[in-house]
Amino acid sequence: MKLPTDPAQNLAVLIRCPSVTPAEGGALQTLEDMLEPLGFSVERPVFSEDGTPDIENLYARRSGNGPHLMFAGHTDVVPVGDEAAWTHPPFAAEIANGEMYGRGAVDMKGGIACFIAAVARHIEKNGGPKGSVSLLITGDEEGPAINGTVKLLDWAAAKGERWDASIVGEPTNPDALGDMIKIGRRGSLSGSVIVNGRQGHAAYPHLADNPVRGLMSLVDALLHPVFDKGTRDFQPTNLEVTSIDVGNPATNVIPARATATFNIRFNDTWTAETIQAEIHNRLDQAAGRKKYRPGKKTAVDYELVWRDRPSHVFLTRDDKLIDTLSSSVAAVVGKSPSLSTSGGTSDARFIKDFCPVVEFGLVGKTMHMVDERVAVADLETLTRIYERFIEDWFGQGLT
Repeated sequence: MKLPTDPAQNLAVLIRCPSVTPAEGGALQTLEDMLEPLGFSVERPVFSEDGTPDIENLYARRSGNGPHLMFAGHTDVVPVGDEAAWTHPPFAAEIANGEMYGRGAVDMKGGIACFIAAVARHIEKNGGPKGSVSLLITGDEEGPAINGTVKLLDWAAAKGERWDASIVGEPTNPDALGDMIKIGRRGSLSGSVIVNGRQGHAAYPHLADNPVRGLMSLVDALLHPVFDKGTRDFQPTNLEVTSIDVGNPATNVIPARATATFNIRFNDTWTAETIQAEIHNRLDQAAGRKKYRPGKKTAVDYELVWRDRPSHVFLTRDDKLIDTLSSSVAAVVGKSPSLSTSGGTSDARFIKDFCPVVEFGLVGKTMHMVDERVAVADLETLTRIYERFIEDWFGQGLT
């Protein structure tokens, strides 16, 4: 049987699976068909929670005597948007001018296709690494991330699985393959500030209490002063107001309520708990100010509602993992990657509680866009990097 050593062929088959969150779309079955001939045992647990869609996941392991490397990722993809705007059909995996088009090409079916090809080549050449290799693949990364990686990790750990290191195959490179390895991520926290006022006629403001005025004071306190100036490993903490709404279609009515929603990305100066406390403190102080509410004797009446669970800041300090991957990149592409904590969150935020984790994958310029695509040459290059990493991290030992 021919092993899945060609990353472009692997990716084409995966792209043709329309696995838009939360649909499995045939993608996990495709992975199982690739992995079983390589000696992996495959399980596909389904996790559920009230109010969320059931999610099928995949855990595959090829066991050996030695350390255990986990590759983590996701086969679910975001919706295609306006399909008519695509140059090539989003689930056709067509190649034009050296690039393969398709939803998930870089985020992140491409990374999975390359890692499987790398393992297949290593097995074909060497008989397998001296240790265990597993793939932890979810169908819920682009969704609410409730029935995916976090539950899959707990499920596998309860079965006795332990890992020594993990690579997440997200598209980490900003411009060219080999630019960047992610060794950590800022924390993320979202919330809404709701100000309650008193509705009234815009011509008689003394009979009303405009909540927008109060909200302006609170938003100002969230944005100024800056939270910090950054640290050695992280960018400065930054808060963005993402929505302001009063639900008021009339131009001559003072609304009864105003809401501002925000997201803050915080560095290792803070924990989720300390940044929440800082935001509470800022809002409490601002509620008593009268900059935008002259003549009002009462403080701003507000509520603070935290959205979902926070993502915690983390930084990986595993020399073997980071140095081996860095040297593998340099050996293949001829340059050393930068080590970064920039960007958004990923499922690495869950994996870091189980083992050291870094992220390295394709160039992410077109992820989530119309005409998402990847250079076919990059698929080959990433496969060679992963193959070199597998050889060096396991010490080139054979089973």
